[in-house]
Amino acid sequence: MDLDKAIKERKSTRKFSHKKPDWRDLIECIDSVRFAPMAGDNFSLKFVIVSDKKKIGKIAEACQQDFLAKAHYLVVVCSNPERTINAYGKRGEIYARQQAGAAIQNFLLKIEEKNLATCWVGHFVDNQIKRELEISDEVNIEAILPIGYAFEKTKPSKTEIYEAGVFVARYSQDWRDNKNDVKISVFTGKNISKEKGMKPGLWKVGRSKTITIKKKDIAKIEK
Repeated sequence: MDLDKAIKERKSTRKFSHKKPDWRDLIECIDSVRFAPMAGDNFSLKFVIVSDKKKIGKIAEACQQDFLAKAHYLVVVCSNPERTINAYGKRGEIYARQQAGAAIQNFLLKIEEKNLATCWVGHFVDNQIKRELEISDEVNIEAILPIGYAFEKTKPSKTEIYEAGVFVARYSQDWRDNKNDVKISVFTGKNISKEKGMKPGLWKVGRSKTITIKKKDIAKIEK
């Protein structure tokens, strides 16, 4: 994938499909972080893969983010700034955080290249996650990254739209009065709006198309 395309198309995903990613793709994404800049070439990061559903659920609770529990994998990014601090003093703490961010960005772009999806989660109770994964106190947790395939909404087929239209027509005023073919308007949620002063239950409809529901199809569900 072109780098410019990966940068522009990368986005946070909070809803995943049931399809499970290949763990080998995940390992390849993690491998990309070793090319991120590290102060003094002291690599201070660890990327921990969590696949156990019970542990994923516990981490989701620690993050107060329910969608994490539905991911197939979590990647917990940890850093141990000890060697960086020893080399650079107090500024080593800043360097450790900076290089963690650079490494995570490498990972995010590689995830995009693999057509996988994730979301950078930074809100969590550190001690709960450390206890669940047996991480020592001196290690910092930098991020939680759920991994999966993005859930994609599919457009309904013409048949599905027509079948839904049959039920709409069945309860329409036109059907009750005339018992004949019924014309209905088809539109999406983004094509409706509510203007000031409009009565409850009334909406302004923008772009729409009209389809005809046949009398015989309505009669079938009325029996």
